[in-house]
Amino acid sequence: MKHFLATIAMTTALVSPALAQDSISEFRIGILGGENAQDRLASNECYRAKAEELLGVPVKLFTPADYDGVIQGLLGDTIDMAWLGASGYAKTYLNDPDAVEPIMVKTNMDGSYGYHSIGFARKDSGITSLDDMNGKVFGFGDPNSTSGYLIPSIEIPQATGASMESGDYFGEVKFTGGHEQTIVAVANGDVDGGVTWADGMGEWEDGYNSGALRKASDAGLVDMNELVQIWQSKPIPEGPIVLRSELPERVKLDIATLTASLPYMDPDCAYNFMAGEALGFQPIDHDAYTSIVEARKSKM
Repeated sequence: MKHFLATIAMTTALVSPALAQDSISEFRIGILGGENAQDRLASNECYRAKAEELLGVPVKLFTPADYDGVIQGLLGDTIDMAWLGASGYAKTYLNDPDAVEPIMVKTNMDGSYGYHSIGFARKDSGITSLDDMNGKVFGFGDPNSTSGYLIPSIEIPQATGASMESGDYFGEVKFTGGHEQTIVAVANGDVDGGVTWADGMGEWEDGYNSGALRKASDAGLVDMNELVQIWQSKPIPEGPIVLRSELPERVKLDIATLTASLPYMDPDCAYNFMAGEALGFQPIDHDAYTSIVEARKSKM
């Protein structure tokens, strides 16, 4: 990893904006749903500005209303880059295995690149486990979310012995639209419990080190002391940063360089971009997601 970073750092120093442009007139970054559009733009603005300076062309951010908007943009060549969840990547791959290339994955503070789907409820609800959710309203994020739906839809039925259909185990199953929406819905009592994502490291009171709970806590949307964890999935591979396969190789290298170097160049920017505290990024490829692709196929 250190050798890789040193190599790309030297490469960056040698690349001029004119060379980096390499036949593209603009670069378009799609941002998954999960929080409101203004917050998504703010969290990614510093990365956008650095990419624009490096590539020498306008770099634009796009915030579709849901995950599928980003996926369809990648498939339709209207988005060049996105940080997908593993399930979103699997859907993209199953639609067109040549559409995108995974290049980077976020690395946790311990060097791993996994995270968890976290089930949670209000502390004052008396709910402390999935057993207490029987007959109650459970909130999920987006159908194309890995931690917000795919993995819970496999692992929770294994734990409860019942399906995810409303009225079977849960009184009602609701889709909130994204991670932030689920967190707010639980905090406000609109649903009894829900799932979101976190690295599972650090302190619950902080929203763990990184993830949607950390972002919501940092933003003042929730007080983590008023919430309680009721379930945790097995480790899930962190979703990849992907690039459209047809981009010039020069552009791919420049973006990989920028992404890997971000925590060292601008820690504050990296904190916002990575949704909390993390070690940085490391190279990744399709092989890391074959199990998620198979899981996605099983739900088709």
